[in-house]
Amino acid sequence: MIVLDDISLRLAGRLLIDHASAALPENARVGVVGRNGSGKTTLFKALVGELELESGAVRLPSRTRIGRVAQEAPAGPDSLIERVLAADTERAALIAERESADPLRMAEIETRLIDIDAHAAPARAATILAGLGFDESAQARPCAEFSGGWRMRVALAALLFTEPDLLLLDEPTNYLDLEGTLWLQDYLAHYPRTVILISHDRDLLDESVDHILHLSGQKLTLYKGGFSQFDRQRRERLLLDQKARRKQEAQRAHMEAFVARFRAKATKAKQAQSRLKALARMEPLADQVSEEAAAISIRHPERLLSPPIVVLNKVAVGYAADKPVLRGLDLRIDEDDRIALLGPNGNGKSTFAKLIAGRLDQLSGSVVRADKLVVAYLAQHQLDELVAEDSPAQHVRRLMPDAPEARVRARAAEMGFSGGAADTRVAALSGGEKARLLLGLATFHGPHLLILDEPTNHLDIEARAALIEALNDFPGAVILISHDRHLLESCAERLWRVSGGTVKPYDGDLDQYRTEVLSRSDGDRMTGDGRKDKADLRKPADTPEAPRRIATGPLKKRVRELEAEVAKLEKEIAALDARLADPALHARAPLDAARLGQSRAAAAVALATAEESWLEVSAELEAATG
Repeated sequence: MIVLDDISLRLAGRLLIDHASAALPENARVGVVGRNGSGKTTLFKALVGELELESGAVRLPSRTRIGRVAQEAPAGPDSLIERVLAADTERAALIAERESADPLRMAEIETRLIDIDAHAAPARAATILAGLGFDESAQARPCAEFSGGWRMRVALAALLFTEPDLLLLDEPTNYLDLEGTLWLQDYLAHYPRTVILISHDRDLLDESVDHILHLSGQKLTLYKGGFSQFDRQRRERLLLDQKARRKQEAQRAHMEAFVARFRAKATKAKQAQSRLKALARMEPLADQVSEEAAAISIRHPERLLSPPIVVLNKVAVGYAADKPVLRGLDLRIDEDDRIALLGPNGNGKSTFAKLIAGRLDQLSGSVVRADKLVVAYLAQHQLDELVAEDSPAQHVRRLMPDAPEARVRARAAEMGFSGGAADTRVAALSGGEKARLLLGLATFHGPHLLILDEPTNHLDIEARAALIEALNDFPGAVILISHDRHLLESCAERLWRVSGGTVKPYDGDLDQYRTEVLSRSDGDRMTGDGRKDKADLRKPADTPEAPRRIATGPLKKRVRELEAEVAKLEKEIAALDARLADPALHARAPLDAARLGQSRAAAAVALATAEESWLEVSAELEAATG
């Protein structure tokens, strides 16, 4: 058991944890949640002894091996498999010693190697690397050949290979694609020792942990179950606390009224004094601080375009004329499509996104875009494009240089930076605030098509919920690349798979895709070289979810069309009512008034018909998805 006993932590003069306690069961898998900046990473530093406690104590079982991902990405000439195997220092030392050991010592070494299952280590290391996205050929390449993000995956693989008694993971999915995230979820769900995991990925916290440690208001509260259970329990507790607080406030008000009324009356003086003492003993219940994130704003287009907005015909795209990354693209994007791109990193998802955004020209074929199409493209590396010393207001002013200051401030407030926040230097903003600013700037002109490449990095759970709400309210088309399955399930209605050097619609759903990812053989995990994996050989109609997806797609589109029609008719009826409410119209032009009345009656009939159709189609959709 790990015991946090009345601990207090302070960082740079700021108190983050104040006399908090928690006891984590042995071999528990614990997800640590809380708003960005609440002190989760600081708590990790205290667990490993990097930061001294202000008060209290952390008690760990004796001889606990603690493992954290190295902060620096591994580099050098060693191959990936060699780097992972070297992480087991005891095995590496024994093998090195065996080269020059005498026969007696060699026998001891061999016995110990058998005890620690050292002979199976290469296969286990290869399995972990494959799960994180490295195929057999990639595992033999030197670390130095990979980018920083891929090398951080190697660091994670090395940590998992050592199987520490206490595994500490801080946002481990930030460098992973969806496929790596799904594999890690499954791996952690079966980890045989204690795991403490900081994450804002709801799906990971539901699939992989059995306890949630909530850091809020400088206190720690342990909940049993995954994130969904925690969220329900927390809301129930908040509701009970609010009821108790309202009841106490009513009691206080009653006592104060009694004291005010009878304090000066001799016959009631003792009762009044008694109530004054009771009031002094009645410690006010703390008001619960809402953890709702600031709303995320995505500016809507002035008007939608007629479909299709993008058509690809026999398109090939890449960075060298003789080496296309993707080829044979025959696809269409409509004005209200919600598309998620699936496929491991390195297969061309970002290349495809740049093609659609117009940031990369096709090598062959044709790309037809709707006239006046406005595309907003947002990738996480664009955070570096923000000017650190400038404020959000200054960034907005660059996009509207001739506008008065009031309008600039209004647009900054629309992005979530009102008042003094609009003048805060970007360097002082949190990662989530920077992401909100970048999204506001990218969608400044009201795009018809929004392309988001890993938009949830740096966003906490509440901010991700705000992003989902904003995307679902956005009337235009959306293309998503994300390792956050909850985001994809909440926003995407179509799945396109980037694999085998092309992009094609995927007829399964995310549950089917997860099953495929986890069931593939090790050698099929990473197919960035263009090889088809086993799942590509399956015909679309063979997937169990294909009939349901084919049936619900048109129903969802019809529901949206009817909703738009209902809104249009309601607006039309409101305008007619406003004109008919003018008494002068009936006296001045009775024939016009009569025609308007007929139009109003026809619109009312059409509205009733549209609403009835909406109810019928909604019922069909509910039955089809139920």
